[in-house]
Amino acid sequence: MAAWGERLAGVRGVLLDISGVLYDGGEDGGSPIPGSVEAVARLKRSRLKVRFCTNESQKSRGNLVGLLRRLGFDISEGEVTAPAPAASLILKERGLRPHLLVHDGVRSEFDQNDTSNPNCVVIADAGEAFSYQNMNKAFQVLMELENPVLISLGKGRYYKETSGLMLDVGAYTKALEYACGIEAEVVGKPSPEYFRSALKEMAVEAHEAIMIGDDIVGDVGGAQRCGMRALQVRTGKFRPSDERHPEVKADGYVDNLAQAVDLLLQHADK
Repeated sequence: MAAWGERLAGVRGVLLDISGVLYDGGEDGGSPIPGSVEAVARLKRSRLKVRFCTNESQKSRGNLVGLLRRLGFDISEGEVTAPAPAASLILKERGLRPHLLVHDGVRSEFDQNDTSNPNCVVIADAGEAFSYQNMNKAFQVLMELENPVLISLGKGRYYKETSGLMLDVGAYTKALEYACGIEAEVVGKPSPEYFRSALKEMAVEAHEAIMIGDDIVGDVGGAQRCGMRALQVRTGKFRPSDERHPEVKADGYVDNLAQAVDLLLQHADK
């Protein structure tokens, strides 16, 4: 693997995943990953542009930012690219009326959408709401449509909380895809459109940006397919086998966000 100076040269913008990189969630709100609060502060004091790019779909963007600020992070709502507000805008643009299979914590993001007589299904990380009854209702809505539309807020397999690994929305999305014979439209990582929207907000080109995440497929692979570089942290959902993934190889592996920031501030924007 090339030296860090070569791998990080020319970086002007940094996209940060949140869960598993900044903090691990939990019933008590979660806790910051050691060194991450100061690492974010150091990045924001630098010349590098910073944007937070998350697939969080159990909390509204406002609630997520509020939690992160209570944990000590310097972050504002306008700095976060999140799937729920993006999906709400897509629904309006396309005249779609969603049946929502989502967590109560993110339902407010769809307050401006017409949910009467649904002509699509939006699925997110619904947590305890992933009951047979609720999954079956979403299935029935899709099967009654001539042209069924399933929109998934991300397609992650699992994520990490302080209590351990948690099953993510991707497994439930796959179930509906299989049962209905359709393919979901993904709003969130690893969707190329989602990464491009974050880059547009930062006003940097893909080759000038780097993604830092804990998900080898969603964060690293998704970013690389858009022409970005990507680092994987060994926190959050990281598994040692990720470094031997058969299809995706990060541009570098770091122990945590603090180490990634050390390297970026030493070598990037050169």
